[in-house]
Amino acid sequence: MNFVKRAGFSLWSRRGRTLITLCTFLVISVMVLAGVLIQDATAQAKEEAKRSVGAEVNLVMDLSGQNAGGGLVAPQISAATVEKLGASGLVQKYNYSMFDRGVLKGGTELVTGGADTAASGMGPDGTATLGVLDSALLPDFRSGKFQLLSGAHLTAADKNKRLLLVEERLARKNGLKTGDKLILGANEGSAKAEFTVAGIFRDPRPSSEPEPEYFIDPANMLYASIGGFAGLNATEDNSLRVTKATFLLEDAGDLGKFKEEAERIAGAELDGFQLDANDKAIQQMTGPLDSIGSTAALAMWLIGVAGAAVLVLLVNLAVKQRRKEYGVLLAMGEKKWKLVAQQALEIVAVAALAIGLSSLFTQSLTQSASRSLLGQEAAEARHKLDSWQPPAPGSTGIDQGIDPNDKPVENADPIDRIDIRLDPAALATVGAVGLGLGLLATAVPAASVLRLSPRTILTKGK
Repeated sequence: MNFVKRAGFSLWSRRGRTLITLCTFLVISVMVLAGVLIQDATAQAKEEAKRSVGAEVNLVMDLSGQNAGGGLVAPQISAATVEKLGASGLVQKYNYSMFDRGVLKGGTELVTGGADTAASGMGPDGTATLGVLDSALLPDFRSGKFQLLSGAHLTAADKNKRLLLVEERLARKNGLKTGDKLILGANEGSAKAEFTVAGIFRDPRPSSEPEPEYFIDPANMLYASIGGFAGLNATEDNSLRVTKATFLLEDAGDLGKFKEEAERIAGAELDGFQLDANDKAIQQMTGPLDSIGSTAALAMWLIGVAGAAVLVLLVNLAVKQRRKEYGVLLAMGEKKWKLVAQQALEIVAVAALAIGLSSLFTQSLTQSASRSLLGQEAAEARHKLDSWQPPAPGSTGIDQGIDPNDKPVENADPIDRIDIRLDPAALATVGAVGLGLGLLATAVPAASVLRLSPRTILTKGK
């Protein structure tokens, strides 16, 4: 009788042991397959989160460098250099801005009764004005926090025009609508110019809540086409210089390349600036995924190691119980390698059956388990985000134990669901692990027995 038939008869005649081995393999297969499926699903969800958020790099003032002092002037970089960086093949879209004080002329009145304008240094008729290249790329508009109620966004095509976006409360107080004109004066000197209202937007923050960066009533915040606004405070060489820039990369993985390219193009102009990768939204969304991913990986390794130890013990016990059988077969002239192959075939057959059974229900089981685990992690993450409170107006928050950098990113809710999909690659991984464990469990005890001669096996018995 060949060893293949012997393996089949052996499995059937020792049904109890076969069932125990099958259950052990089934547990290992289910846990390993579940771990692989969860890791694949979390990796896919992270990639989708990156694509949905995009890779955002901000060129901002380096607070750790020489410009960190409160009394020093913020660094500036030429708009031409920023445009060179924006023309890179790594960049999908880009925006830049400059901030200055604007003075409303011609009888236009500010919204009053909200944040203290005087505390910001704006004066009774001063308004905070941010000159931008593309208003649609500003974080608050991009996230949907600000809504454009009428008109159109400022774009690169409007760069040198004199256009404004006006908040609806300021527009309502002065009866302004899209297409109307208003006079805006320079921060210093007597220069003034007529601007056209290109659009009216809504900032949901109440007037009692000051704009956190410029400490002004949000209703009095203006957004202007950057070239037209900069013309009010022109430099000696009439060059356009900006204080901030934002680049949306095509691929989040290109951050390192982009930084190298920026240093090569901008050179010394980057002094006083830092390129800050804004991956906070991605981290906020994928935090629960990291948690269940690490838990699944740990469980997979623990079950794998424990299962391997149990298998070795089971096979070792089985081999020792079959010493006399091996002795008889060897005495009859059977090759040692065939005995090892028979034992390996028995284990492989059980492992293959366990892997096949695990593939029938592990996907649905893992989907249910991941929904429960991820739902709990996401709920805890959302509770933490919802409980965050901003520091008091005019305070850094440090004295209150509040880190302003912990402020949640809007429209970046923690991911609470992943799609578990069983694919051939996952089954191949589990198959390799299961069969590898089986062969390892066979080789160790079988080698100890087969070192002996048939006479020694038969005379020593058990």
